[in-house]
Amino acid sequence: MVLTSMVMASIQAAKAALRQDIQNKVSTLSTEEKQRQSKIVLRKLLALPVFQTSQRVSVFLSTEDEINTEPVVRKIFEDGKTCFVPRYSKAGMQMVRLYSMDDWENLPLTKWNIKQPALKEQREDALETGGLDLIIIPGVAFTKEGFRMGHGGGYYDAFLTKCKTIQQNPPSTVAVTFKEQVLPDIPKTEKDVKIDIVLYAE
Repeated sequence: MVLTSMVMASIQAAKAALRQDIQNKVSTLSTEEKQRQSKIVLRKLLALPVFQTSQRVSVFLSTEDEINTEPVVRKIFEDGKTCFVPRYSKAGMQMVRLYSMDDWENLPLTKWNIKQPALKEQREDALETGGLDLIIIPGVAFTKEGFRMGHGGGYYDAFLTKCKTIQQNPPSTVAVTFKEQVLPDIPKTEKDVKIDIVLYAE
């Protein structure tokens, strides 16, 4: 169903209000509570068969208001998997290769305070060298069924759509999030790509 411009504007306004509400809730969580939930979500992620069997894994590099993914990056390397991380630009989002924990440690910060390989740096692009088996995804709000609301840039929706056109077997998708970000319902449009699994501390 094609949504009218008036309906789209209403949905976008609802998303903006919800983003602010969720960000306010997450910002009130203590460091200890964020660490507690992150540890539970990490255990759930590492127990997933799809994580255990995937060899080419993409994971976002977390900020202080997201589930801590540094242990996930570390586990990817410990297991001998190949790690890819997001690199954002005006042209969209790539998943580029991260080579080691030292590499992770030395990544520069963007103006959004996110670790990211420099745009001028030549790195292996996951979609040019065999695709991805698993993508670990951030977001602002989710439903248990897998609907997702991001920060509004549309980067992941566009990237996941691209994966489906390029890869014969599209990657599995897993979102990791605080329980405060999981809601009964969220505003959505036909461009919002559904996630396979949403992990949170119940």
